[in-house]
Amino acid sequence: MENLPAPAPAAPAVMWIPDPGQATNLGRFIDWVAEHRGVDLRDHRGGDGGHDYRAVWQWSVDHLSDFWDAVREFHGVIGTGFGTPPLVEPRMPGAVWYPDARLNFTENVLRWAADPQRAGQAAVVRISEENETEEITWAQLRDRTHALAARLRGLGVRAGDRVAAVLPNVPEALIGLLAAAALGAVWTISSPDLSVTATLSRLRQLEPVVLIGTRGYRFNGRDLDYSAQLNEIAAGLPTVTTVLTEQDLQDTAHDAGPAGSQPDVTGQDGDPAGYTRVPFDHPLWILFSSGTTGEPKGIIHGHGGMLLEALKGCGLNQDMGPADRYYVAANTSWMVWNTLVNNLAAGASVVTYAGSPKAGDADRQFEIIERTGATMFATGAAYLSLVEKSGLVPGRRWDLSRLRSILSTGSPLPDSTWQWVHEAVRAQVHLGSDSGGTDICSGFIGSNPLEPVHRGELQGPLLGVDVQVWDDSGERVRGEVGEMVIRQPMPSMPVGLWNDPDGSRYRDTYFSVFPGAWVQGDWITETERGGFVVHGRSDATLNRQGVRLGSADLYSALQHVPEVVQSMVLGIEEPGGYYMPLYVQLAPGAELTEELDARIRRTIRERASARHVPDAILTAPGIPVTHAGKRIEVPLKRVFTGRPAEQAVNLGSVANPEAVDFFLAEAAAYRSTLG
Repeated sequence: MENLPAPAPAAPAVMWIPDPGQATNLGRFIDWVAEHRGVDLRDHRGGDGGHDYRAVWQWSVDHLSDFWDAVREFHGVIGTGFGTPPLVEPRMPGAVWYPDARLNFTENVLRWAADPQRAGQAAVVRISEENETEEITWAQLRDRTHALAARLRGLGVRAGDRVAAVLPNVPEALIGLLAAAALGAVWTISSPDLSVTATLSRLRQLEPVVLIGTRGYRFNGRDLDYSAQLNEIAAGLPTVTTVLTEQDLQDTAHDAGPAGSQPDVTGQDGDPAGYTRVPFDHPLWILFSSGTTGEPKGIIHGHGGMLLEALKGCGLNQDMGPADRYYVAANTSWMVWNTLVNNLAAGASVVTYAGSPKAGDADRQFEIIERTGATMFATGAAYLSLVEKSGLVPGRRWDLSRLRSILSTGSPLPDSTWQWVHEAVRAQVHLGSDSGGTDICSGFIGSNPLEPVHRGELQGPLLGVDVQVWDDSGERVRGEVGEMVIRQPMPSMPVGLWNDPDGSRYRDTYFSVFPGAWVQGDWITETERGGFVVHGRSDATLNRQGVRLGSADLYSALQHVPEVVQSMVLGIEEPGGYYMPLYVQLAPGAELTEELDARIRRTIRERASARHVPDAILTAPGIPVTHAGKRIEVPLKRVFTGRPAEQAVNLGSVANPEAVDFFLAEAAAYRSTLG
């Protein structure tokens, strides 16, 4: 009998297809490129001049410089010095974009307030746990930003100075970012639910001159007093000369005068628009890495790079514009919070919410979508799975007729949840999944408005992202798991890391595995359809509800529990959730009693954050470490997720290899529970 090849696996079910009659920003961009650049990226095979996503993506990576300049011109970016080619040095690291350009991120965001038809429309909608709402128009957003910028200038804040904030997700946080950026100052923000110790480990590095904080906020039905923590943070930052509170910002807004007034924030270079125009790569904000292997890294993003990325990512790939309203219940320490201001740059209005995502019931966020009229909802995959398991049917309880797209991120989305969203939320919603990172404050692979969505798959590479999957030898692979690698520069790649004057830490972080190619640390598979499946992180970063956490903060907290000699936490992606056990090696004679378990949890909550509290605390006879004393979290996580031990763990690199056997047994027991 003839041996026939095995049939190819069936393609996953199609969950969404684009409406061929629906106009999109990306379709308009493709038509614009044909008219203004003479590059026809339309699909003429059907005779209707349709828009072909793969054609425009291929052009975007084959002609990288031309693509990004088209993004700039199509969106009407305000600035000067754009006469040179966009990418004059394409090396990685060290790419040079628009060397002669001068621009300002805030000026480009607030240009929407200059449109008489938009000025009186809502730019920001605040909603509370009690459903009290406040609408801030584009004109009011501009005026409040200008008023705070004038106040900061009066305090001596200049371009390059750092302005730090400890605020929940409220409009004042967005206004603070825009005001600091208007002056060319550098913004950074932490969520108040991060411990004082963890907050100071970040902010001390930056030596900020102004601290903006909250005295308290409401969460899950409780009024939380944050005054003592804010005072402690201020006392721990000797460079801070002024502390402003959320109330101070509200008072400044009231003092701004009637809508349409223009407080004096004249830029240092005399820019008549009232903004300090800075070089393309001038620092805009600093985001912090999770701190997995030590002190959190300060990741610096530039004005120009983040602006272009916002216009491309939100405006083209996510199809967001003036008719849209964006909602994400984001913690301000999570880079997804920054997508609020990125959507503002694309002309969409945004919703801020500082309350519990489950206040009242598990589907609270869908209630907010109804009440605010949001058209796009971004959330962590774990939240969607949570509502799925609750048995609630949001589409029956709430009017979600305006909701056209859902962006799931933070972790892989289970197939059952993909199905549930279309059955229980909205049949025609464009449910997409994106994978990116704090490192670029954007995405690498994810959604687009022109192609169908297959269950369990990210639609494809994002525009301008030359992504491939490589094996350990640096060869491209398809249909199998490998490292996600970016082969060409992106403008949103960091302009540097804080306190890394020679760039060595930057190179070691992203370019040490494959020199000249960016390695993000994600395990992915490219499918035969050109989509991607994400399998989770290939490093030891923890990820709770879409918020990346640092194990270093947890380990630091455990130093205050004398019974714990050594410890290791593992973050394990699993279908429909995330499992995070903490293994502790106890001092001789100590036992893991209920009292010690509770004290460990309390210490972690108080000295790191509630999100750092593990799902389980288990004892281990020893914690495997390298000869340099580093925990081998990454190899053990791979074993827990199903990789053979002989492939995942190099015993020659372990100082105490006998300690590995216990974890191999633990992993086998854990895998057996998954069936």
